[in-house]
Amino acid sequence: MSTQTLKSQTVRGMGWSAIDNVAKLGISFLVGVVLARLLSPDEYGLIGILTIFISVFNAIVDSGFSNALIRKKNATDVDFSTVFYTNLALSVVMAGGLFLLANPIAKFFEREELVPLTRVLSSVVIINALAIVQRARLTRNIDFKTQTKITIIATIISGAIGIAMAVKGFGVWALVWQQISSAATSTVLLWVFNRWIPKRVFSKSSFREMWSFGWKLLASALIDTTWKEIYQVVIGKCYTPATLGLYTRAQQFASIFSSNLSSIVSRVSYPVLSKLQDDIPLLREGYRRIIRTVMLAAFVLMLGMVATAKALIICLIGNQWIDCVPMLQIVCISMMFYPLHSINLNILQVSGRSDLFLKLEIIKKCVAVGPVLLGIFVGIYWMLVGSVFTGFVCLYLNSRYSKPLIGYGFGDQLKDISGSFSVAITMAAVVWPISLLPLSEYAILPIQFVVGAAIAILLCEWKKLPEYVEVKGIVMNFLNSKLRRNKSINFE
Repeated sequence: MSTQTLKSQTVRGMGWSAIDNVAKLGISFLVGVVLARLLSPDEYGLIGILTIFISVFNAIVDSGFSNALIRKKNATDVDFSTVFYTNLALSVVMAGGLFLLANPIAKFFEREELVPLTRVLSSVVIINALAIVQRARLTRNIDFKTQTKITIIATIISGAIGIAMAVKGFGVWALVWQQISSAATSTVLLWVFNRWIPKRVFSKSSFREMWSFGWKLLASALIDTTWKEIYQVVIGKCYTPATLGLYTRAQQFASIFSSNLSSIVSRVSYPVLSKLQDDIPLLREGYRRIIRTVMLAAFVLMLGMVATAKALIICLIGNQWIDCVPMLQIVCISMMFYPLHSINLNILQVSGRSDLFLKLEIIKKCVAVGPVLLGIFVGIYWMLVGSVFTGFVCLYLNSRYSKPLIGYGFGDQLKDISGSFSVAITMAAVVWPISLLPLSEYAILPIQFVVGAAIAILLCEWKKLPEYVEVKGIVMNFLNSKLRRNKSINFE
C-alpha cells in the first residue's frame, strides 16, 4: 500500500471516526443534560456502582481478541468465527455470574435496590458480546462511516427511551433501559450493515494464536479497568451514592473530550499504523504527527473546560450539581493527557509487544495505590489530586517503554507538544477570570467560549504551529472539494 493511499485512508478514517464520536457526544450530551435535570445524583450513583462490574465483565468477554483480529494481517472467516463463539460463551458465563452476584453487591454497598438493577443490566454483557466481531471487522477495514450511522441511530433511540422513562417517573430505571436499548440497537444494526454470519467452525489453532497475543491484553485491560473502577468503589463505599453521582458526572463531562479524542485516535491509528509495523521511520513519523495534532485539541478543550467549569455545570445541569465543579476541574487536569497515554500504549500493540503492555500495566497500578489510600483514609479531593501526580508518572513510564520500539521518547514528545500546551494555558488564564464577573452564568459562559476560541486561534496563527497548520490545511481542502463538487452539480 502506498504512503499516499495510507494517508488518504487515515484522514478519511479520522474524519468519520471524529464524526462518529462527535455525533454520539452531541446527542449523548443533550440527553445527559435533560436526564440530569430529571434525575438525582443518588440515582446516577446507583448506575455508577453497576458500571464498575459491567466494565470489568465486558473486558473479560473481549479478552483482547478484537485487537488480535484487527492486527492480524491475513485474518480469515475461521478466525472471526472462532473469536465470535469464544466471546459468546464467555458472555453467557459472565452475565450469569453477575446475575448471581446481585445480592452480595447490594449488601456490600448497602442498597437493596441494586438487586433487580444488577440482574436486569447483566443482559448488556451478552448483547455487547454479539457485537464485538462485527465491530472489529468494520474497524479492520477502516470503515468508520458505517459505524457512524449505527452510533447516531442507536444514541437517538436509546436517548429517547431514557428521557421518556425519566419523564414518566421511572427514576433510575430510565438509565438502565437507556443502556440496554443502546447496546441492543447497536448490535442489531452492526449485524444488518455488516452482513457477516459466523461459520459453524471453531479452530483450536486459531484460538491459540489469538490467545497468545490477546491474553496479555486481557490481563492489562482487567488491571486497568478494575483500577479505574476502584475509584468508584472507594467513593461508593466510603462516602455516599450521591457523592459517587457527582463524581461520575464530573468524569462524564471530562470524558466528552479526553476519552473521545483517545477513542478517535486509537481506533483509527491502530489498524492503519499496523500496516506500517515493519517500517520504523515511517511509523515514528506517523505517531509524531498524530501526537502533535491530538494534543493541541486535548490541551485547548480540557483546560478550556477547567476555566469554564462553574458556568458550564450551572447552565447545563443546574445548581443541584454545583458540588461537582471542583471535581470536574481536577479530573480535567488529570485526563487531558489521556490521548498521549493511549497513543504510547498503541505503539506497544502495533509492535506486537503485548508482553510489555501487561508488564507496564502492573507497574503503573503499583504506582497508583497512593491516591486510592488517600481516598480511603483522608478524603476524596486528596484522591483526585493524587491521581493527577500519578498520571504524570505513568505518562513517563508509557513513553519509556515505547521509545525502544520506534525511537520516540518522553523528551521528544514533550518537546513536540510544548507549543500546544503554551497556547492552551494562555487561553485558560485569560478565560477563567471572566467567571468572577458580576454576571449571570448564562451570560458568562458564551463570553468565555467566544474569548477562548478567539485567543486559541489567534495564538495558533501567530505561532504557526505545524499541527495547527496541518489541520487547517485538511479542513480547507475538504471545504474546497465540497465547493467544487457543488459547483459541478449546479453546472450540470
